[in-house]
Amino acid sequence: MPLTNSQYNALMRIYEEKQAKSRYRLNQHYQNACRKIPELSSIDDAISVSSVEQARKLLDGDQDALLALKEQIRRLSQKRAFLLESHGFPADYLEPSYECPDCQDTGYINNKKCRCFQKSIIDLFYTQSHLRGTLELENFEHFSFDYYSRNYIDKLSGQSARALAERAYQEASAFIHDFDTSHGNLLLFGTTGIGKTFLSNCIAREVMLSVHSVLYLTATEFFDALLSKTLEHSEESLFLYEQIQGCDLLIIDDLGTERNTDFIVSQLFVCLNDRIMNKKSTIISTNLTLEKIKSNYTERTFSRISNHYKILRLAGDDIRIQKKLMNREEN
Repeated sequence: MPLTNSQYNALMRIYEEKQAKSRYRLNQHYQNACRKIPELSSIDDAISVSSVEQARKLLDGDQDALLALKEQIRRLSQKRAFLLESHGFPADYLEPSYECPDCQDTGYINNKKCRCFQKSIIDLFYTQSHLRGTLELENFEHFSFDYYSRNYIDKLSGQSARALAERAYQEASAFIHDFDTSHGNLLLFGTTGIGKTFLSNCIAREVMLSVHSVLYLTATEFFDALLSKTLEHSEESLFLYEQIQGCDLLIIDDLGTERNTDFIVSQLFVCLNDRIMNKKSTIISTNLTLEKIKSNYTERTFSRISNHYKILRLAGDDIRIQKKLMNREEN
């Protein structure tokens, strides 16, 4: 998954700061040690002089110069370690220390991203997704079918709440499994409080853990971002618009709660169409019926959704109310 230029630059600035801190820390250690052990500076000078002399010999054809240099450095390093320990310092006190010793805080090992860099990418995606705290609770580990009754029959689909939830769960799992190859999209619709947002967040967490970028916005936040980009052209609005266009997974939550205007109708089509054309996945959740989506956002937009989105319905009693009733019974 390619990072945007701004995302990559933000991460590299973090690694540059890590390297600067390491150099500063090492310099402080060196000054502190030299104050107590003046002989240390002469040892370092001897290493430098020896390196220059042996390099000259190597250029002159002395094949033993490199081995001689290594031996001199080894002896001088042992002497330095002995002096440090005898004055109460750790033997490696004047060695560089890194947050990640594997890549030495460069982010790369042999031109490949270090595992610490991969983790940094995930952390960045969590921060920019607007979901960092939410996903600690709203994930598949906390998903339960207990809130979806087999006795609750949805009038629109004729299926039980449990059957609808099981299908949605299976499709969500397939969506995650095939994320790199199918570029799928999901529309989750149904009444308030039956787990649409929760399921979207479950998917978001798994997608981010596989090192993909996710952006979660309520419908109001989404359309406000598009309007700000059009009217303001501020750095912040342009950055958010870049994320909307470029993130691997865009989640638009509660479509239909925003104030409907011609601008909103046209921009929704443009954004969804662009993401379909660019093979970027989108999840939309809404309380609206399919007929309402068609009437509110035009036939053209609904056609793009119906042709390119897996449409999933959830139904049942409000889960938040069920949880409250369970808590009362327990107390």
